[in-house]
Amino acid sequence: MNIIKENALFIADSHYPHHGEAFLELLQKLDDGSIQTPQLFLMGDNFDLLFGHNDFIQTFSQEAIALIQKLSQNIEIHYFEGNHDFCLKELFPDIKVYSRAQQPVYFDLDNKKVALSHGDKYETGFLYDIYCKLLRNKTTLKILKPFEKPIITHRLQKLSHKHICFTFDKFEQRVEAILKHYSDVDMVIEGHFHQARVIGEYISLPSLACQGKVGLIEEGELVFKQL
Repeated sequence: MNIIKENALFIADSHYPHHGEAFLELLQKLDDGSIQTPQLFLMGDNFDLLFGHNDFIQTFSQEAIALIQKLSQNIEIHYFEGNHDFCLKELFPDIKVYSRAQQPVYFDLDNKKVALSHGDKYETGFLYDIYCKLLRNKTTLKILKPFEKPIITHRLQKLSHKHICFTFDKFEQRVEAILKHYSDVDMVIEGHFHQARVIGEYISLPSLACQGKVGLIEEGELVFKQL
């Protein structure tokens, strides 16, 4: 089983570049050594919109893309694709990239079995599942390619004004429903919800864009920190 290492860093829901420069700045600190980690978990939606099989969308995040690929030469990086960033394997050939279909992925943390996922896998509804499969399909992306600039530009404009930071109403009930899909683990770590909460064995990671925090492994425990 994969092992989560001491001082591993978890970054979720940065929504770069529309919701601040924190993600790029953190990558720059990792690059210059002012922040160090042996293992980096990018837990999805770190880009507000990024997907493979399309050169145009990459032009909006070129510096961050290049930095991640550079960091992957020296740091073990795991990328859990989210609903805003997907089909990324061709962009990051030296990173372990997990599609929505491959999630959750299981790791060991201090002899505990941990399930890692972006967080939009379960309790999302039948129509959302169909939407995800269509949108993440290479053929679909290629069919849309002739119309890429107006579609992407319009979508980016909408995302730049989207309100993404909020308190999730009845979050405990959502967590209870999600945990029914995890019967054989000691801990579940997910992003997606931007809540920065621990409910029993469920950890909802902070959003870098909203709470300005990341997850960090200290003495075998996951803690939330502002770096």
